[in-house]
Amino acid sequence: MDSGLPMRENTIQHRVRYDECDPMGFVHHSVYLQYFEIGRTELLRASGGRYRDMEDQGLLVVVARVDCRYKAPARYDDLIDIQTRIADVTVGKIVHEYTISIESRTLVTATVTLAVINREGRIQRVPQSLLDQYGTVA
Repeated sequence: MDSGLPMRENTIQHRVRYDECDPMGFVHHSVYLQYFEIGRTELLRASGGRYRDMEDQGLLVVVARVDCRYKAPARYDDLIDIQTRIADVTVGKIVHEYTISIESRTLVTATVTLAVINREGRIQRVPQSLLDQYGTVA
C-alpha cells in the first residue's frame, strides 16, 4: 500500500560473492562502502527517484565523510541484509545510516555524509526535490 509518504528506510538482500572476500575468506573492509552505495541507490529508487536524474541536471553526489564500525565479518555466500536509513537532509548535506546484518545479527554499522557538487566540483545546495521529500528528518 502506498501511503504517499517518502521512504526513509529500505532493506535489500545481497549474496556475498567470492570476489568480495579477502584471502582470509571475509568480506574485505572496502567492499562495505560498495554495499552502502547499493543501499542508498536502492532506497532512492524505492522512493521513486534515480541518481541518474540528478546527474542529468548536472548535480553529482559525493561522499564527504564515512564512519564505519565493524563488529563481525560476513563470508562468501552469506545472505546479508543491507538496511539504509535517511538520518538527516539539510540544504548542505544528506546523511544515511546503514546496518549490515545476517538474520538480525549486526555485522557492520555506518554513517555516511554526502554532499552535492556540480560538474566543476563546486558545492551545491541539496536539490529542492529532496528537501521537499525528506526535509530534516533527524
